[in-house]
Amino acid sequence: MTNVVKNMEDIAGKTLEMVVIGSGPAGLTAAIYAARADLAPLVLEGPEPGGQLTTTTDVENFPGYPEGVTGPQMMDDLRKQATRFGADCRWGTVTNVDFSKRPFRITIDEKTEIFAQSVVVSTGASAKWMGLESEQRLRGKGVSACATCDGAFFREEHVAIVGGGDTAMEEALFLAKFAKKVTIIHRRDELRASKIMQKRALDHPKIDVLWDSVIEEVLGDQVVEGIRVKNVKKGETSEIKDITGVFLAIGHQPNTGLFKDVLDMDKEGYLITKPGSTYTNIPGVFACGDVQDKTYRQAVTAAGTGCMAAIDAERWLSEQE
Repeated sequence: MTNVVKNMEDIAGKTLEMVVIGSGPAGLTAAIYAARADLAPLVLEGPEPGGQLTTTTDVENFPGYPEGVTGPQMMDDLRKQATRFGADCRWGTVTNVDFSKRPFRITIDEKTEIFAQSVVVSTGASAKWMGLESEQRLRGKGVSACATCDGAFFREEHVAIVGGGDTAMEEALFLAKFAKKVTIIHRRDELRASKIMQKRALDHPKIDVLWDSVIEEVLGDQVVEGIRVKNVKKGETSEIKDITGVFLAIGHQPNTGLFKDVLDMDKEGYLITKPGSTYTNIPGVFACGDVQDKTYRQAVTAAGTGCMAAIDAERWLSEQE
């Protein structure tokens, strides 16, 4: 994704109609709709412009790309579409917010203050990783945190999934539709998943479990060529050379630290929106995308809620006038 670094001095102290915090599919879709409604939104792209999709090599399930598209290219397309209609996309990170009164005060990179009549929060969620250098190096090259996104690329191959909860079982079952074999790697000797999900996974002929085990290294230079695992009880290590895909299902962390004690969240930190809308507990602040969605976490659903947020914000602003 091509980033344009702009000086923030020209907007310091200004009051804008809308500020979008985050630049994934939700934020950029909100920007497209808001820009077309003449709200001239400012998009603050954050520390990872384009969001999680910029680490995805191929996207085949987003409507409108019959041949598929790379994640960075898709996000660049969305960004260009937003700027075409007048959105101002800038590479800056919000470090503080004051939503106690309108216009809302937003601090960028700890130094520039701007004000907004409305705010769309689309800061997304980050997958939890194992913390391995090899895992990060091979992200998008066989290592993934989204089986629904990438499972179809591993037809008739042996893949591993790390985790022991319901999500891991669901993703193992999904992967089993394509892969010839799915190995669940779990650090304990029992699963945390519900009994019904355990049964479904353990009864599946393509799925097996490597108990009491953790991945020490993902093998391969350019693509995944296997894994090295360690048995945490015995201390023994071994290599599985035919695994070509490693999927993480150890949870997601919503990027909501900035809004703690400001916006209503559930116990996991996801922002709570009013049913059927993107309204948060603070009038004029809206939330969309993975920051408020722990169920679907897809680019297309994020884009849908981005559309909702822009429409909600536009209607709310017109009511204030």
